[in-house]
Amino acid sequence: MSPYAEPVRGLTAIGELWERERQGADETFEMRHEIVAVDGDTGVVRIEVRYGDPRPAQYRDLWIVKLDADGRCREFEEWPYWPGQPIPEGGLR
Repeated sequence: MSPYAEPVRGLTAIGELWERERQGADETFEMRHEIVAVDGDTGVVRIEVRYGDPRPAQYRDLWIVKLDADGRCREFEEWPYWPGQPIPEGGLR
């Protein structure tokens, strides 16, 4: 969930993480994506997610995805951004 956090490994652990993070099975959201770059087994994707009720929110993320020889994700890194998020000191203005 953060590039500085310990990675979550395995399908069971990832499923448990997502269940803890969401509001429930009735949570609504819309997701759009755009592939920004591909180099060998690594891709960068721009994602926009809009959540509806019960907790409306909007995020724009960059995903860095590395695939194994079978085309399955072996590494995933997410850089989330949201409206009002502070810009780090010295960052882009």
